[in-house]
Amino acid sequence: MRFIYLIGLALGLVACGAQRGHIIAGSEPIALFDLGYTLDGDWSDVGQVKLAWDHAHTLATLQGLVNRESPRLYTYFVKNGEHDVDRYWWDKYRAEGTWLAGRDTLVYPDIGSLISAFRNKIEGVVVYDPAVPATSNVASAVAGADRLIAVRYDPDDGSLYHQLVKTGLRLPVKVWLVKKDGKPLFTGSGMIPGTSRPSSGSAKNDAYRWFIEHYLKKGKCNTAFGAYYIDQHWMADPTRINRNHHTLSNHDYFVSKNAFFFDLSPWADEPATDDPQQRPGTDLETLKEFLLLAYQQNDNGNAFTHIGGFPPWAFKYTRHAGGKHDDVPTEWEYSRIISAYNAFKDADAIGYGALANASFWQHYPLKDVYPQQQVTDAELVERGYLTTDGKLVDNGKEYLVFYVGDYDAASWLSQTTPTLWDDPNRGKVPLMWCISPVLAQRAPMAMEYRRLSATANDYFAAADNGAGYLMPGMLQAPREVSGLPDATAQWAEHNIPYYKQWGLSITGFVIDGEAPGLNKAGLDAYQRFSPDGIVPQKVPLTLLHGEMPVLRSDEDVNQEDPAVAAQIIVNRVDKRPLRFHWFRNILKSPTWYVQVVEEVHRRNPDIELLDGATFFALYRRYLESTPDAAKGIWPDN
Repeated sequence: MRFIYLIGLALGLVACGAQRGHIIAGSEPIALFDLGYTLDGDWSDVGQVKLAWDHAHTLATLQGLVNRESPRLYTYFVKNGEHDVDRYWWDKYRAEGTWLAGRDTLVYPDIGSLISAFRNKIEGVVVYDPAVPATSNVASAVAGADRLIAVRYDPDDGSLYHQLVKTGLRLPVKVWLVKKDGKPLFTGSGMIPGTSRPSSGSAKNDAYRWFIEHYLKKGKCNTAFGAYYIDQHWMADPTRINRNHHTLSNHDYFVSKNAFFFDLSPWADEPATDDPQQRPGTDLETLKEFLLLAYQQNDNGNAFTHIGGFPPWAFKYTRHAGGKHDDVPTEWEYSRIISAYNAFKDADAIGYGALANASFWQHYPLKDVYPQQQVTDAELVERGYLTTDGKLVDNGKEYLVFYVGDYDAASWLSQTTPTLWDDPNRGKVPLMWCISPVLAQRAPMAMEYRRLSATANDYFAAADNGAGYLMPGMLQAPREVSGLPDATAQWAEHNIPYYKQWGLSITGFVIDGEAPGLNKAGLDAYQRFSPDGIVPQKVPLTLLHGEMPVLRSDEDVNQEDPAVAAQIIVNRVDKRPLRFHWFRNILKSPTWYVQVVEEVHRRNPDIELLDGATFFALYRRYLESTPDAAKGIWPDN
């Protein structure tokens, strides 16, 4: 072990006790910064709320630029209860023989010294307007495009703007999203500044449309990536959800990718709740403009747009904020809209929505393939499920599989690994862990760790709705909302490499929401990459499409009390007309599953929990031997 001491006012570094092994040739030290102080303040104090927002936002844009080409800057920020998530991952991959073993580190004591150390990575500052919340998201997008850090305008002594722009480092302001005297640049009237475009009547939307004119239409943005995160409206009520749910830490990855950012309502029938004076549907018009331009620039939809984030339902656009729509319908309407333009979401939803360091972890070196052992007929015969001639054994058993979710968000995958995956009871019952393979883009370390530490009872399928959460019915022509050409074939091409890399052949759930159900083209697409099974909402109870078994989704079972959950399962199994039963569970621990299974067996010992591969293999055999079920005309219940 050795300690690194670098002394000097220009660098502003302090002693760092970093354990050292063999240094990776050519690697530079990793900068470490603890942002945890922004979670600890008194949030009845407006000054402390501003500090929390300002430091987290500026740091995220800096980190995105610094980590764009290589992993140089790591932060400690995200907490899940008593778990320090970022330290958890750092410690895991600092262990001997792992990716970060032997890398030297430098700890920075404050944000000013950190920015000073990486001054050569940035061109300057984009300053945004505290009076027009949308400008904070525009600033993140501009930061990625122009290699700037985002700073909120605040001339008060001690503000970050004062420290970085007016005194201290005196960084040059390259882009102003507010007038230099602090008055709003975007007013919702006249012409949108610097364009020949009339105002939308909404300062919020004018800011986004300014970005569209100056950046998106000029090809200065990478439209393969978008980011849907709450703007600085969060500061109006920061205690509504947990303290890291401004999700500013999530910006770093999308800044590194030069993505576009937005926070817009998907509803056409009312004004956005954060902008009640706008004409109803103005937000939606801007959202559609973003998505159509992205579609066109992504080779007319042959590449899909990867959008991080989720509707900020606790703060905006729902009944929680004075709107007329509930939470899930808002989620589904947003999904319906983006799907119509060949975009999917990496759904960092409220509760576990914060993710830090994705720009750092994106450089983690994954293997080309993570295979899974598939079940064979010979094994099913040996285990007593099939006769020697391939027929289902008539043993009176009811077969059960759990959709272990929801893992359609990199943030949820990262935060729940120490709390749920590391549960000591994992492996005691067979579980079908449903994880979107696209999460490997932002949380590759979590994807690989789960694979390499899995037991024989841990089987992996894809989460909704494959390699990204979209509603596949909105890819099918004729396409409501967008009117674009059918994109089911493109969806298959998008998914195939992800399923191949992660050894997937089952899609554990297909959310159809308010979109059309899968037609023949949609089913054909899924058969190409998910041949061993899918579970949509809008299909017959049973169906065999070619050789792909299709089972309609059933109930969610999320009751905390295992006895209550077990009774719901037993009651539902008793009512259904077939032997195969699927239930969806959200963020449940392996201990909960063990207890539920014990309770189920007490009530009905003929119900047997199976792993995903066995369940769908037996279900396929059942369909092959039951013509009406295979054709989708089996009794519906």
